[in-house]
Amino acid sequence: MEFPSVNINFLRSLTDNTGILQHSKFSTPNRKEGYTTDDNARALIVASKSYMASKDVEMRRLVNLYLSFLLYMQRNDGRLHNFLGYDRKILDQVGSEECMGQTLWACGTCVNTSLNLDQTLLAKEIFDKTFRWAFKFKSLRAKAFSILGLQQYSEAYPKDKNPALNVKVLADYLIDWYDIASSSEWKWFEPYVTYANARLPQALLAAYVMTGNQKYYQVGVDSLDFLLKVQLVKNQFVPVGNKGWFLRGGERTFYDQQPVEVSGTVDAMSEAFRITGDERYRKLSQTVFEWFLGNNSKNLMVYDSETGGCYDGITLQGLNLNQGAESTLSYLLARLKMEDF
Repeated sequence: MEFPSVNINFLRSLTDNTGILQHSKFSTPNRKEGYTTDDNARALIVASKSYMASKDVEMRRLVNLYLSFLLYMQRNDGRLHNFLGYDRKILDQVGSEECMGQTLWACGTCVNTSLNLDQTLLAKEIFDKTFRWAFKFKSLRAKAFSILGLQQYSEAYPKDKNPALNVKVLADYLIDWYDIASSSEWKWFEPYVTYANARLPQALLAAYVMTGNQKYYQVGVDSLDFLLKVQLVKNQFVPVGNKGWFLRGGERTFYDQQPVEVSGTVDAMSEAFRITGDERYRKLSQTVFEWFLGNNSKNLMVYDSETGGCYDGITLQGLNLNQGAESTLSYLLARLKMEDF
C-alpha cells in the first residue's frame, strides 16, 4: 500500500501563537477547550522530527513555539502545569506525571537534532529541570516516557554516562511491576491493559539498547508480543477499547479505539525491528499503521486526507468525527516513523 504523503496542514490549523489547541469541533479548532502540555510536547516531537527530515524553516518556527509553551508551563520547581485556558490562564496547580514524562521525551528529542543551538539549549534546560522528578513518578507510563527521553538525550551526548545509569533505575521499576503482575498467560505489567500500552515495552527495549541488560530485552519482546496477540484480529489491528479496557480474567473491550494506541504500537515495533532484525515486526508495523487508512474493524478511513487531520477514533457506531490534537499528532508520529522503514 502506498501511504499518503506527510501533511502538516492541520497541525498548522490547530496551532496559534500560544501553542497547539487541544480539541476541535469536527475539523474546526475549538478554542473553548484551551491547550495542554501533553499535546504541545507531542507537537514538539513531530516538529523536531519533521525538521530533521525536511530542514523546513516552518518546522523550526513551530519548534520554537512549542518550546515556548513548555517553558511557560514549567513551574519554578521543575514540574509542569498541564492545562491552559484560551485566555492563557493556568488551570491546575500541577500537571500529571504523564505530562511531565512526555515533556522529557519531547525535549530529549529536540536536543537530539541539528536545530539551532539556542533551541536545543532551551530544550536541555527544560529537560534537566523536569528530570529531577522522574525518580518520584509512580506512573509506569511516565517512567516509560522518561526512558524514551533519556534515550534521545544520550544520543545527543554520547560521552555522558549518567543517562544509562538513570535509565537502569527507571527500567528496574518497570521490571518490578512486571515480575509482580505477569504470568505464563499474562505477560504484562499490570492486571489490566489500558492506554498508551506499547510505550512500556518500547521503553524497555530502549533501555536494553542503552545498558545491554538482557532482562529488559526479554521482557520488552515478551510484553510487546503479548500486546500484539491481544490486539491483532484477522490481520487487523484492533486496539483495546477505552469503554472498560481489558482486565485479566475478563473479556477485552473493542470500542472506543483511539489513534494514540496505534501510534505507540508502530513506534514499539520499529524499536523491536531495529534491535532484532525480525521482519515480522516490520510487516506488522505496516498492518498496524493501516488502521488509519481503513484496515480496521469498521473499514473506515480514520485519517482525513483532505484536512491532514485524524479523527478522534472509532466507536461502536462509527467514526468520532472530531479531529483533535492527540489524534492528529498520533497519526503524524506514526506516519513519520513509517518513513524510517
